[in-house]
This record gives sequence, structure tokens and C-alpha cells, in this order.
Amino acid sequence: MKLPLTGGCICGAIRYEITEAPARVFTCHCTDCQRVTGSAFAIGVAVVPAGAFHATGKELRAAAGGVTAEGRSKTHWICPDCGTRISGSPKIGTDPPGYQRIVLGGTLDDTSWLRPTTHVWTRSKQPWIVFPEGDEIFDTVRKL
Repeated sequence: MKLPLTGGCICGAIRYEITEAPARVFTCHCTDCQRVTGSAFAIGVAVVPAGAFHATGKELRAAAGGVTAEGRSKTHWICPDCGTRISGSPKIGTDPPGYQRIVLGGTLDDTSWLRPTTHVWTRSKQPWIVFPEGDEIFDTVRKL
């Protein structure tokens, strides 16, 4: 992995840069992530601190993302043109102190280095998924 990391949406209207090494790479197997990605899971890249994420181009649009297990509303930040999901709550630039901005791994320009080592909401995983030995595995969610 070489910093800064860069990425963006499929149409190019949104570009971003990550200036610090991510704290972790994880997969989420919740049914919401399966539905929104159209796949078996979503790959997330947790960036610490949130100020290490900088978006340029068009302003990201908020899209409803359902409700967390704790009852909080989720928001997805997407490209207003192509709908690519870039990140989740809160609105970029309004992150509380210590917040870890989670960026969707598939939106990075170079994904060759991505290796998830943490897996959440595995109680909803597809039955054919097998986790590598030594990875962190959680039935539900954990603080990333």
C-alpha cells in the first residue's frame, strides 16, 4: 500500500484521497450490505482519523441506509450521478472526535493490497464463505 490512497466513483464525478494508513480492512456480511452491494459482503476500509479522508468533485448525496441493530439511522454517501456508495454516516467533514471514517474498499483505485482480517455480522454470511485462520470473526457488529 502506498499513501496517499486514491479512489472514486464509477463515473469519475467524485474523487477522494486517504492520507493516512487505514486502521483495518474488514468485511461486513449483514443483509443490508449484501443487498446494497449486490454481493455476499461489503469490504470496508476504516480510516483513522476521519480527517485523513478528503473528497473532491461533486458533493456527495445522502441516501437512506436503513437502521442499525442499535436503532440508529444509517446514511450512505453516494455519487449524485452514478449512485456509487463511497462511505457511510456521518456527513463527511462533520465527524466527531476520534471517529473512524469507513470507505468502501471497492472504490479504491488500487485494490490489490486489500486483505480483510476482520469479519462482522458473520451470522448472516453466505454458507459457502470460509474465513482464513487467525482472522477476527464476529457474529454481529463490533467497534471497528
